[in-house]
Amino acid sequence: MAVSDEEEKSRMMPSTSKEIVDPVSVLELKGLREQVVLLSQTLEKMRLAEYIAYLNNPGRLLWFNFLVGLLRGLGTALGAGVLAGFAYFLLKRIVVLNLPVIGGFIAELSRYVNQP
Repeated sequence: MAVSDEEEKSRMMPSTSKEIVDPVSVLELKGLREQVVLLSQTLEKMRLAEYIAYLNNPGRLLWFNFLVGLLRGLGTALGAGVLAGFAYFLLKRIVVLNLPVIGGFIAELSRYVNQP
């Protein structure tokens, strides 16, 4: 049986009226569906919709960032003040010990702090 070149080409190339598409198996569709469900659950957990709504409101975004910056600055100032006060308290205790080099330096520092 001899097969002509035209018959072989017609078998290799699908005709335009009957395009052959590889069928997707049911297992592949099920796996794809599970992945889409997992992706949607992950996006819900991330609250992506609320975040996008937040980003689309520039007034709220600016106000929130301003308040966060204000609180950060206030926290930094209070924290630095508490640490400086604690360091001053420790340095005054060291002066009482009468250490030769450090004691004179701390006494001078204490005079600067107590000046009106």
